[in-house]
Amino acid sequence: MPTAVCPECDEDVYVDADSEQGDVVTCDECGADLEVVGLDPVELDLYEGSDDYDDDYEEEDRF
Repeated sequence: MPTAVCPECDEDVYVDADSEQGDVVTCDECGADLEVVGLDPVELDLYEGSDDYDDDYEEEDRF
């Protein structure tokens, strides 16, 4: 099973082998919702629809 690093807590997150870009997974360690943004290698980013999503991303879009 592939793993990626949680951008919130830096722990390994297991991702299903059949996951596709855009799928949402949850970090077992911190509970953050994460979006699969890359597949080879697997990369995760905070899911924008999550309460864990950092407001700094939204501020960058305003400028």
